Amino acid sequence: MAHHAPRPPSRRSTQVARETVPSRPRWSRYTTTLTALTAALVVLTGGATAAHADPSVAEIERQIDQDWNRLEPIIEQHNATRADLAAKRRQADALGKRIAPLQRQVDQAMNQVSGLAVQAYKGENMSTVNALLGSHSPSQVVTQLGLLDRFASRQQREVRAVAELRDELAATKAPLDEMVAQLARTEAQLAAKKKQINAEIDRLQKLRLKVYGNGGGGKLRPAPCPAGYPGGPSGTAVKFACAQIGKLYVWGAAGPNNYDCSGLTMAAWAKAGVSLPHNARQQRQVTDRVSRADLRPGDLVFYYADLHHVGMYVGDGWVVHASQAGKPITMKRVDDGPVNSYGRPG
Repeated sequence: MAHHAPRPPSRRSTQVARETVPSRPRWSRYTTTLTALTAALVVLTGGATAAHADPSVAEIERQIDQDWNRLEPIIEQHNATRADLAAKRRQADALGKRIAPLQRQVDQAMNQVSGLAVQAYKGENMSTVNALLGSHSPSQVVTQLGLLDRFASRQQREVRAVAELRDELAATKAPLDEMVAQLARTEAQLAAKKKQINAEIDRLQKLRLKVYGNGGGGKLRPAPCPAGYPGGPSGTAVKFACAQIGKLYVWGAAGPNNYDCSGLTMAAWAKAGVSLPHNARQQRQVTDRVSRADLRPGDLVFYYADLHHVGMYVGDGWVVHASQAGKPITMKRVDDGPVNSYGRPG
C-alpha cells in the first residue's frame, strides 16, 4: 500500500527548532534538558506520519503506540525538570529570607550615614572647629582636638561599616537575583513545551476517536485487583492503585482525578508513607531491584530501555498502569510491553 511522501516541516516546527535557551554554567542541566525537549517535540510535530485515507484499527493503534512511545519520555523528563525547578524555587525563597535581616541592617546603617552627611552639610563640624579655635588655653585646645579626632574616626568607622554591609548584601543577593531570573526564563520555556505536548496529545486522541469514538474500549479490570490482599505498606499502595482504575491519564498529573504513569505509582506509595519522585527513571533509581521470580504486589515494573514507563504489580501476573493520554487507568499483563526491570519501594 502506497504511503504519502513525508511532509516538510511546518512553520511551527521551524519556529520550535529555532528556540534558544539561555546557557549559564549554574543552569546547564536545565538548559540542556529544555533543548532536548524542544528537539524531540520537533521530531514529533514535524515528522508525524500521515494517516491513510481509511486506516484500519491495527494501523491506528500502531501509529498511536509508536508516537506515544516517543512522546512519553519527553513528558517524564518534563516532570523531572519541573520537580528540580520547584526545589530551586524553595532554595531561592530560603535565601531571600536569610537576606531580609541583612537588608534591614543596611537600610538602618544607610540612614545613620545620611544623618552624618546632613550634620556635615549644616556645618556642625565647622562649629566644633570654630569653638576649638576660640579656646582660651593650650589644655583646652588639646582636649578639644582629641574630641574632634574621635568624632571624625567614629564617622569614618560608621561609613566604612555601612560600605562593608552594602557590599556583603550585594554579593549575597547576586546569586539570588540570577536564580530568580533564570527560574522565570526556564518556567516560561516549560510552559511553551507544555503547549506543544498538549497539541501532540490532542493529535493522538483524534486518531483514537476516529476508530473508537468517545467510548474507548476494552475491559479495564479483566482480573481481581489486587489478586490477593497483602498487608503492610505494599497492601495500602496496591489497593490505592487498583481503586484508580477507570480514571483518565493526564500527563503531569498525580491525582486525585487523573494520573500519568509515574504520578499513579507515586501517589499510591505516598498513601503508604513512602515518598517517590514523579519520574519513572528516578523511581527506578530509588527502589530496590528485585527479580521477576520475587515480584510481589506493590512492586514497580519499569518498561523500555530508557525507563519512560512504569506500572504497579498487583499479583497473578497483572499490572495496573496509566498508559497514555485519552485512555483510562487499566490492568494489563506484566509482559505486555518491553520490561526493563523491577523495583521495590520502601
